[in-house]
Amino acid sequence: MTATLSRPLVATKETVYRMTVAAGATLRQAMLAIERGGLGAALVVDDAGAFDALLTDGDVRRALLAGTGLESPIRGLGSQTAVTASADTAPRDLAALFSERIRLIPMLDADRRVVDVATFDQRTHIPVAAPLLGERELVYVSECVLTGWVSSTGRFVTKFEEIFAQFCEVPHAVSVSNGTTALHLALLGLDIGPGDEVIVPTLSFIASANSVLYTGATPVFVDSEAVTWNMDPEAVARAITPQTKAIMAVHLYGHPANLAALRELCDRHGLFLIEDAAEAHGSMFDGRRIGSFGDVAAFSFFGNKIVTTGEGGMLTTRNADLARKMRMLRDHGMSPERRYHHPVLGYNYRMTNLQAALGVAQMERIEEILAAKRRIGREYHAGLAGAPGLQLPAEVAPAEHVYWLYSFLVDPAHSAVDRDGLMALLKQEGIDTRPFFGPIHRQPVYATGQQLPVAEDAAARGISLPSHASLSSAEIARIAATVRAAVSGTLVPSGGSPR
Repeated sequence: MTATLSRPLVATKETVYRMTVAAGATLRQAMLAIERGGLGAALVVDDAGAFDALLTDGDVRRALLAGTGLESPIRGLGSQTAVTASADTAPRDLAALFSERIRLIPMLDADRRVVDVATFDQRTHIPVAAPLLGERELVYVSECVLTGWVSSTGRFVTKFEEIFAQFCEVPHAVSVSNGTTALHLALLGLDIGPGDEVIVPTLSFIASANSVLYTGATPVFVDSEAVTWNMDPEAVARAITPQTKAIMAVHLYGHPANLAALRELCDRHGLFLIEDAAEAHGSMFDGRRIGSFGDVAAFSFFGNKIVTTGEGGMLTTRNADLARKMRMLRDHGMSPERRYHHPVLGYNYRMTNLQAALGVAQMERIEEILAAKRRIGREYHAGLAGAPGLQLPAEVAPAEHVYWLYSFLVDPAHSAVDRDGLMALLKQEGIDTRPFFGPIHRQPVYATGQQLPVAEDAAARGISLPSHASLSSAEIARIAATVRAAVSGTLVPSGGSPR
């Protein structure tokens, strides 16, 4: 069997955890482990956690046909002679172990504990984003279910806000239902409305601008910097008018905007600074956490974000009065001193205790997640350095990139393929990608007719690679090798000939 660029693949530690089952488990439990892992097999381990057997979906079918019940123990059903490899086996040697019969190989440490799983399964797919969830998230969510505290009150809501405020080095954090409602409340809390203008980068997800329009204010779009793709402070300065009330700094793909320049503009003109930090949890600027620079900052916890609660969002601020106002607005405008008394028009933008339980568990492992994101950035840099036609993501001091998505531009004049062609080739190799956001000023709902060339060019040539925190070094190496081969014109697809 000849290995191609796309194989072998090493599974993530989360996948190994999901597909592991104890030797004393029932057939039903083993079937659930096979389903969770998505690789057609369960890893059976003994009481000490050492690898015992590989139980495939074929083994399960044969057992059921032989009359084995779902509650019967699985001991003896799997293959105790399954082919295994040590954790430090070189990819070339690992590939030589595969055959038409052997499609999955547990990789063991010195104590025979499974640390990875290698597979040549052609169905394997690497997504752009995936949540990093584990046992602690399950324990906390289970507590909510078992105690009945599943709505917008409960200990996890308060705890999540406290942990997040401390993490961002601010005194106040207000949890909300999602990142868009966070932006909406931030604007409402600052009394932004009809007749006001808010300067927004056109290269962003559309929620940045939509939240301004929700208030009746007008989003004013500006172009991007050519290096970081964040909003250009010089373009912002030119866009300020007597109607401007705020600047919304979006930290695109995990790289902070130029907060020093934007803060100076706000202070000089008496404007509010709003941080749209949906994609930048944990990133730094001049030694401080993102979320601590603006008058208010908004975060998203959607399933693809660095920290996730499924859906959900958070506001951070140093202003106690603003925090108090946003808390009231998120809860139907109800007075905190008098129940069912509503002095202002409010909204149901509350986070649930279930969501917050996930958030607390995520924040308890935030340094692990951030370290993984930084590692992913470094390994992609190393794997793609010198590849023809690629403008790799920059990290411009004093900013620190957290690589929510590892994103770059493709120059078709120096690459064998353009951006869309590269995405198509990677898709054939089981590698998910994402194009850059489309410029908001060109969206049909806005269509301002502006010419913002830097953002338009980046949107046309930008691509994001898989970047989730559970991505292994082997997967990154495989993706980088496939990208290099594609842009060099030497990609040999699985089972095919060179393109």
